[in-house]
Amino acid sequence: MQLKIVLAQVSQSVGDLSGNAAGMRDIRALHPDADLILFPELQLIGYPPEDLVLKPALIERARVELDRLALVTSDDGPAMLVGTVMQVAGALYNAVALLDGGKVAAVRTKHELPNYGTFDEKRLFAAGPLPKPIEFRGVRIGVPICEDIWFPAVTGHLKASGAEILLVPNGSPYEIAKDDFRVGGVAMERVRETGLPLAYLNRTGGQDELVFDGASFVVNGDGSLAHQFPEWDEAIIETLWTKGADGWRCNQGPRAELDPYPADIYSAMVVGLRDYVNANRFPGVVLGLSGGIDSALSAAVAVDALGADRVWCVMLPSRFTADISTSDAAECARMMGCRLDTIPIAEAMTAFDSMLGHVFEGRSPDLAEENIQSRIRGLTLMAISNKFGPMLLTTGNKSEMSVGYATIYGDMAGGYSVLKDAYKTTVFALSRWRNEHRPSFGLGPDGPVMPDRVITRPPSAELRDDQKDSDSLPPYEVLDPILHGLVEQELSVAEIVAKGFDHDVVARIERLLYVAEYKRRQSPPGVKLGLRNFGRDRRYPITNAFRTI
Repeated sequence: MQLKIVLAQVSQSVGDLSGNAAGMRDIRALHPDADLILFPELQLIGYPPEDLVLKPALIERARVELDRLALVTSDDGPAMLVGTVMQVAGALYNAVALLDGGKVAAVRTKHELPNYGTFDEKRLFAAGPLPKPIEFRGVRIGVPICEDIWFPAVTGHLKASGAEILLVPNGSPYEIAKDDFRVGGVAMERVRETGLPLAYLNRTGGQDELVFDGASFVVNGDGSLAHQFPEWDEAIIETLWTKGADGWRCNQGPRAELDPYPADIYSAMVVGLRDYVNANRFPGVVLGLSGGIDSALSAAVAVDALGADRVWCVMLPSRFTADISTSDAAECARMMGCRLDTIPIAEAMTAFDSMLGHVFEGRSPDLAEENIQSRIRGLTLMAISNKFGPMLLTTGNKSEMSVGYATIYGDMAGGYSVLKDAYKTTVFALSRWRNEHRPSFGLGPDGPVMPDRVITRPPSAELRDDQKDSDSLPPYEVLDPILHGLVEQELSVAEIVAKGFDHDVVARIERLLYVAEYKRRQSPPGVKLGLRNFGRDRRYPITNAFRTI
């Protein structure tokens, strides 16, 4: 006995029910000889839907679209397993529907609802009962949905109920090192416990702050890897399953190589920015190119995501801008092939000095004047964005955002930030990597994208004479591990000090982290990379007197 199951690792559009349904019909038409096509979690409505699922109109439209999609299967061709939302007795469920024979032949609902990090499913959905296998053409198929395989209860119940194959639709966002945990950890554990083959199907593409990396796979009951799908790209693959004396087994197929660090991070940034800009119909992006590493890397990601012709760089020098910064910005733009305009801000600084002179009289220049420069730049870039339409791309990194080393309404102004979840040390690693490599789907040049001295030169905001980041912050090789402990690991000051860091430095960084919360609440979205990004993952009160000292 054999089964041909198509695994559709595809993207989706949140809220575009008719478009998502049309995409599934198109895929079905291309595989008329398949028995079954599996689509990702909530593919009909898009994932994550957030509070869209609380709108009765969306629930009703999902029902109508699902029924229309089911009618397509009246031709005795492939059945489809489609992720959607369903309402039963007033409760909403994250569900998968088997469409076969022109109707909704079976429905299974998600039992384990994640409610941590980026997930709020307990707020939106009711937990379904432990699911039973679906009887399909002589085979008992278990369909645990995403989080259902992270715990043994659901797959154990399916095994005890007679399941022979596990097909797992997912909406699993990218995180650093998550591939190894999915395959070698969670999936292999469920296979070892049940002895059943498991097909793990994930989606691709960006959705606001989240990026879905694909990387779907099939593991046989003996723990061998039968298929490994590529990352970042859509892949629709027919898998052939054969039943033998030891049960069902998937035939061997392609096994793609997955990106190592830091190529995976860079690819996630490119996909996230590309899909955000395109889905929101911006003609391109505009950004300030300062000659520093953060803006250079942001521009490189933008060029790889959108092409050089959709990236507009602007140099905004002041009297504090070093000649080397001006020349490095020009060289970056030349190497990437994108437009560069220079708009000096000295006249605007003079105007503000004149406007505020009688109010500031008797006080020495300080942070206020520095922030005015940043806000002049933000105002100028937003004017270009408003006049011509490109989205303003901000260029701050996670180290800066953690400690408030950024100007609200200045360099924080904009629509998206690709470096928002990248610490400064990661920025250095990514810049070195991009000067030697290009992602396979990148639209930028093959060679280097920035002069080497942009990477090696000491970072500076250049808002006063001879300014360096190290004037205000510890060296990044000290700062970033402290921040990782405070943010990603939620360690106390004492626990971080025990790792060999100075107590006063750690205590100061904790204080800066907490008092900068109000800024982060007003920052643009950015690509989630690690375990705890600012926004979805880490939600702290702005007014907060707690310290771990």
